[in-house]
Amino acid sequence: KLLANISRDVGPNTIERENVQRKMVVSCNVADRDLGSLIGDIRKTIDSKIKLPDGYYVVYGGQFESEQEATRTIAMLSILSIFGVFILLFAAFGGFRLALLTMINLPLSLIGGIIAVFLTGGVLSVAGLVGFVTLFGIATRNGIMMILHYQNLLAEGKPMQKAIVQGSMERLSPILMTALTAGLALIPLIINRDAPGNELQAPMAIVILGGLLSSTLLTLFVLPPLFSLFGRAQTASIAFDENQMREGEGSLPLT
Repeated sequence: KLLANISRDVGPNTIERENVQRKMVVSCNVADRDLGSLIGDIRKTIDSKIKLPDGYYVVYGGQFESEQEATRTIAMLSILSIFGVFILLFAAFGGFRLALLTMINLPLSLIGGIIAVFLTGGVLSVAGLVGFVTLFGIATRNGIMMILHYQNLLAEGKPMQKAIVQGSMERLSPILMTALTAGLALIPLIINRDAPGNELQAPMAIVILGGLLSSTLLTLFVLPPLFSLFGRAQTASIAFDENQMREGEGSLPLT
């Protein structure tokens, strides 16, 4: 009794530490809603109703922290991928205009993917971001098919308008067949999106299917007039260079 007073009280069974600081973990499971919106509501409630003492602060971790890190990584890699695709298209077509026209399919596919996500609950997960990356590759392929065929028809001597109409009609079947094949394969995943094991596949399938529908339809109506307007200048410059080369073939250098 001379050294201490002994009494009974309630306290933690264990004291956890992280970075030489005491830590108390409050965990919960999420059901019937997405993790991002739940964390947003928790933050609003804590900021408005709870005043923490000096030296105390809240850190949101666990699966939410992993999801945020994965989202940042995928976003950065997506930007690098789009830039790399543009460089390859620029080298393949030999000009800025045709490479940019091919990349016009990316926002066209983005429209359908965003609408599909909104209609199915408005939750964009990491799997959905992966679906957008996959979708960009499919949409770019359709643009390459059409523009390359336009160039081949123009090289044969066909007028611009006739080459665009003929090239669009001849590439209609391959583009629709590719979209239809991919879409039919994705429909079962979307129908059974609540089944166990489809937590990652279903969001990706929703994004890809919505983007395929918008990019396929809008490409057939948007890309031909854009090529008629902006592809004409580059096509004319290529033809001028070919004429110069042909004129130079019949002349001999003077010494």
